[in-house]
Amino acid sequence: MNSPVLTIVVPCYNEEEVLQETTKQLSEMITLLIKEKLVAEKSKILYVDDGSRDRTWPIIEELNGVHPYVTGLKLAHNVGHQKALLAGLEIAGKNSDCVISIDADLQDDISIIKDFVSKYHEGYEIVYGVRKNRDSDTLFKRATAQGFYRFMQKMGVKVVYNHADYRLMSKRALEELSRYKEQNLFLRGVVSLIGFKSTEVYYNRKERFAGESKYPLKKMLSFAFDGITSFSVAPIRFITLIGFLSFLISSFVGIYALIIKLIGHANTGWTSIIVSIWFLGGLLLMSVGLIGEYIGKIYEETKQRPRYAIESDLYTNEMAQNDVSKRFNMIRGKKG
Repeated sequence: MNSPVLTIVVPCYNEEEVLQETTKQLSEMITLLIKEKLVAEKSKILYVDDGSRDRTWPIIEELNGVHPYVTGLKLAHNVGHQKALLAGLEIAGKNSDCVISIDADLQDDISIIKDFVSKYHEGYEIVYGVRKNRDSDTLFKRATAQGFYRFMQKMGVKVVYNHADYRLMSKRALEELSRYKEQNLFLRGVVSLIGFKSTEVYYNRKERFAGESKYPLKKMLSFAFDGITSFSVAPIRFITLIGFLSFLISSFVGIYALIIKLIGHANTGWTSIIVSIWFLGGLLLMSVGLIGEYIGKIYEETKQRPRYAIESDLYTNEMAQNDVSKRFNMIRGKKG
């Protein structure tokens, strides 16, 4: 059986400080895999530039000129990590037997890529990279991350605990992924829905090699909220439950107030009235806001706009040239 073509997809946003080292380590891994005949010589590292404002794309072009494995995809503007990753997966899936996605910051352990490929050879179509622990995180980040995964599971969203976007997917899994057309992307949840044969590989996460995290607290909270509202209507049902409970409580309080009035012991109750008004007013505004988020998502989905625009595609051009050269050599060999 021929060795599979592997493409490692690396979404990048302002990653000029890490690209050289990331390329060095990933190239060494691909060279090892080719030497052991686990992947084909056509295997590539595909950097996806998500509208970076630094020298990320010029560096990718330079690396493409000197490294045989490095190629690139430049998006026309910044679309966010999930859509940039999807762009790389969709493009790579057309010319690869399997694709691995990994962030550029070198926090994910590159050495387990060999384990990913070995699992692929065993017949697994999706291989998840899962963190063994979160000892390298701050106490706050560890608590919020673990709370996020637990909350997602309680909301009925199927996600792999302590898994981010470090995974291997087969060509067939990527073809199935392309059938999911939603604009509000939460790939960790979508990939879990595919249902093909999958397994997990565990690793310890490292410190970021250089640069700053592209996921500050504000973005992390927004990402978590998008994940919940994209996969579950449980928050709306929760609001309905609160409304029903509020109605019951107010009914009992109303009956109590009427009885007090009838027996002649009524008090003015100004404070309790004001507190009730503020509480119910805040609850109503929060409820309207949450329902508005769902309506906003429906609005975005109905427009069906493209999820990304490609400005430059080195990868597809190179693969097309390789195919032309291969056919030419085959024809020349037959004539000879």
